[in-house]
Amino acid sequence: MDSFWSLGIAMAAAFFGTLLITPKFIRLLELEGIVGRDMMKKNKPEIAEMGAPVVLFGFLGGIFIFIAGHTFMSHFLTTENLLTLLAVISTIMIITFIGVLDELTCLVKEREGRGLFEKFKRKGLSQWMQFILPFPAAIPLMAISAGVSTVSVPFIGAVNLGILYPLLLVPIAIVGTSNATNMLAGFNGMQAGIGIVMMAFLGIFAYINGSYVAFILALVFAAALLAFLVYNWYPAKIFPGGLDYLVGTMIGCIAIVGNIEKFALICFAPWFLELILKARSKFKAENFGILQKDGTLKAPYEKNYSLLHIIMHAGKFKEWQVSAIMIGIVFIWCSAVSLAFWLM
Repeated sequence: MDSFWSLGIAMAAAFFGTLLITPKFIRLLELEGIVGRDMMKKNKPEIAEMGAPVVLFGFLGGIFIFIAGHTFMSHFLTTENLLTLLAVISTIMIITFIGVLDELTCLVKEREGRGLFEKFKRKGLSQWMQFILPFPAAIPLMAISAGVSTVSVPFIGAVNLGILYPLLLVPIAIVGTSNATNMLAGFNGMQAGIGIVMMAFLGIFAYINGSYVAFILALVFAAALLAFLVYNWYPAKIFPGGLDYLVGTMIGCIAIVGNIEKFALICFAPWFLELILKARSKFKAENFGILQKDGTLKAPYEKNYSLLHIIMHAGKFKEWQVSAIMIGIVFIWCSAVSLAFWLM
């Protein structure tokens, strides 16, 4: 019972920490010119671009409060559990740094004529760098041999991968999830909303399966995301810049430390479908819709190169409705997966 009280306090700290710091961070980003244009609004306003640090701030505040509250409760905060928490913290701090680096490289200032004129070009890390850079983030989890090396393989059964699990599967999971969540992006509130749904289902499944560390990580992170969503929902006051890496990495971390890889992998199916659709365009298609006079969005292509294109082709929806539908699809899918595992 004490653990649940501590978890509640940690979630509250994560929520209110993120809620209170975000407006100040928005102002800082605006003053520093770290902004991006909201392409699906009539006047294409400039919006603060980088939301990942505020979510990280709230999450770390909540987790550190939880750790402090359990310092003398050895029945839960064992050395092993503490090492796992610290390894995950290290991993997401590295991945947040990479996300921030990606966002900052998107703003390249070109000065003309003694600095009297300044224009901004959108640029970012190259695709090969986006793929390679997340690998170091997996090292903390590899170092503590996080997870269980015995995995269930369809049609084969339980297979003990031994040393291959931390050396091969852990980095693949972190790199794969951190990059994949970047594909379903671009709409106000969507990334944070999907992240909350994923955290809730992964956390509950981890708890049912006795992995309390993964349960705590998921719920505290979900609380920070919920506070961020207050400012990121339509019309957004801040973009999630870097949050795609962070949410994806947290999904990978929770799957590994919670030993729920199979459940997480199946829940991740919408991103696999998105990968297939994006591959049809050789990963050149944009998610953004074309704003119509009535405020609805039109799919940018005749063909579907994204799940978001399918939604926009299905009817006349405004941006916030497209986000809500996509979040609903992930919720329904995760619910179906959970029910299937419950009946197994």
